Parts: sequence; C-alpha cells; structure tokens
Amino acid sequence: MAARILPVVKLATKVTIAGGALYVACDSGLLGSSEQGSEALEKAKAAIPPAIQEWMKYFGLETQLPNIPKIEFSPVQAWNSGVRSSISTLSEAPTKATEYSNQGLQYLKDLTK
Repeated sequence: MAARILPVVKLATKVTIAGGALYVACDSGLLGSSEQGSEALEKAKAAIPPAIQEWMKYFGLETQLPNIPKIEFSPVQAWNSGVRSSISTLSEAPTKATEYSNQGLQYLKDLTK
C-alpha cells in the first residue's frame, strides 16, 4: 500500500512547491510588466542582505559577507534593445537572403565553368 502512495505524495509535493513558487512570482510582480519586475528586483535587493545577516546570527556564524556589487541593469532597456535588434534582423532578412542566394548561385556558376 505504501509503495502506491509514495509516488503520489512525491508528485503532490512537487506540484505544491511549483505552485507556491508560481504564486510568489505572480504576487511579487515578477511575471507582470517590466516596471513591476524592476520594483520586485529592488525589493529583493533591499530584503536579502538583512535576512542573511539574521540567519547567520541565528546559526551562530560570525563571518563577514562581502559587499554586494552594484549592478546597473534596467530590464526595461534590456527588453527594448532586444526587441530592436530582433526587428532589425527580421527587416534585413529578405535582403540578406537575396545576397546569399546570389553569392551561392555565382559560386555554382564559377564551379561549372
């Protein structure tokens, strides 16, 4: 009987953890707009170091953590630059395809001479 229940319990645990992670991600705004994602990142940057210090005191660890490096990253700008480069590549695709096919045709003509 336990052999049949164990896989069900394992699956239920995995689904619960995944569902909880999805709920937290949606609730904190990670899956929303880029502005909501930026706000969630700032909240995490502010909350994580004090939490780590509290856990270190709780477990009796007295080591000093290195300072967190300052990273100037804007998800909004990164998203926009990715969209721009993708659209630029797609707009150049017909011209590039024509150029490459002409080069290939010329190469084949040179081989047959």
